[in-house]
Amino acid sequence: MQAALKIAFASSDRLQVNQHFGTATAFAIYAVTPEKSRFAEAIVFSEYEQDGNEDKLQAKIHALQGCAAVYSQAVGASAIGQLRNAGIEPVKVAASSDIQQLLAQLHDDLQQPRGWLQRALSQLDNTTTDHATNRFDQMEAQGWSE
Repeated sequence: MQAALKIAFASSDRLQVNQHFGTATAFAIYAVTPEKSRFAEAIVFSEYEQDGNEDKLQAKIHALQGCAAVYSQAVGASAIGQLRNAGIEPVKVAASSDIQQLLAQLHDDLQQPRGWLQRALSQLDNTTTDHATNRFDQMEAQGWSE
């Protein structure tokens, strides 16, 4: 699979977006390209990490590092700012939105990306290019040549 965007969905069942970002007990993470998507991982939070935990937003944002966006049925103003500062676009969708339908829409949107998707792809391209450049620089420093 070519370089893919990581997209998170606030979901307790991995089928529908059925949770508010701040109180989400789980996220389903997908790797998405214009052609396809695949389930990458699930992130689950314990009750201890939820109830009365003042840092629960930071824990969730930290867990979602590397994701381009997080889909949820609601997200508070404070969380929106913190997510965007972390480079994660908050996307609000209707309760019980089907994840597979949202992925299909993402595939369509990736054909001519605009807005946050265009920014995320640009960031992904820069990261991929930087990683490849660094890898080749390291190989050359070790004596590799063409």
